[in-house]
Amino acid sequence: MSMIKEFRDFMVRGNVVDLAVAVVIGGAFGKIVTSLVSDIIMPPIGILLGGVDFSSLKLVLKPADAAAKVAEVSINYGVFFNTIIQFVIIGAAIFAVVKLINSVQKPKAVEEAPPAGPTSEELLVQIRDILANRGGGA
Repeated sequence: MSMIKEFRDFMVRGNVVDLAVAVVIGGAFGKIVTSLVSDIIMPPIGILLGGVDFSSLKLVLKPADAAAKVAEVSINYGVFFNTIIQFVIIGAAIFAVVKLINSVQKPKAVEEAPPAGPTSEELLVQIRDILANRGGGA
């Protein structure tokens, strides 16, 4: 029974719930970026490069044979190029969000700095005064 309680406590802990929400939002964000790259960014780049559709660029290793029911074997480097652009956009977006969050948050180290203690010289003066009051000092 204890194992079930521990598992329940683990699942409702804030970090796990936050992580689950982040994964769901990240998946949706990935779809948005995929659409941005495929539908908005790549068509103008393709036109600038002579009407090239990057998603259809490939190196055919073995052509398809409909009679033998053999599928085409190809290296789809255009799709890979689109994926690289998506990765760069996602990285830039995450960088911008983290930078924004860091600029909004106040540095905790400055606020939580412990008060400065007495210097070595001050401690030596206190020891000297204590010894002098006892009658054993200079």
